[in-house]
Amino acid sequence: MSDNNEEASSSRRRPNILVTGTPGVGKTTTASLIAERLHMQHLCVGDLIKEHNCFEGRDEDLETNILDEDKLLDIMEPMIQEAEDEGKGCVVDFHVCEIFPEKWFDLVLVLRADTEVLYDRLTSRGYSDRKRSANMESEIMQVILDEAREAYDSNIVQEVKSNTIEQMESNVQRIQQWEKQWILDNNPTSQRDD
Repeated sequence: MSDNNEEASSSRRRPNILVTGTPGVGKTTTASLIAERLHMQHLCVGDLIKEHNCFEGRDEDLETNILDEDKLLDIMEPMIQEAEDEGKGCVVDFHVCEIFPEKWFDLVLVLRADTEVLYDRLTSRGYSDRKRSANMESEIMQVILDEAREAYDSNIVQEVKSNTIEQMESNVQRIQQWEKQWILDNNPTSQRDD
């Protein structure tokens, strides 16, 4: 792990987790479950972007807004710091992972879904054929997973399946176990009763 990440982790009592993946893989559902079970702060980046109007314009070809990354990071930084000051960890979910500082996260959970499952989810959201195809291609080519592996230390990037409610539940249970170990490893004098 990089020195910046180790330094940031050592000052935290609870970990920060990034849940990422192609649109439709279950990021917000999984992040909400993690936050609820572990009593962590959940930051749904898509909601923050809309709430604070973090747009530089619109790309009509891709049918999406153009993100103002600097504005978003300026909004998020004090939120993450506040959670740290309160002894909470943060669970952040977003489909873009490489824009965030590496030091913010102790775990990057990359959710993956089978193409049939993802197709149905994107169709139910009303995605156009073009937008659905672009996201399907991104998942098939594991674009988000590769970006996560390039942006973060490989030791903190974990790929998990997210096709069913049972898989999501299993992922959350794994994160609960991981968090307990993280706390023991990073706060040797503290014990959690959760």
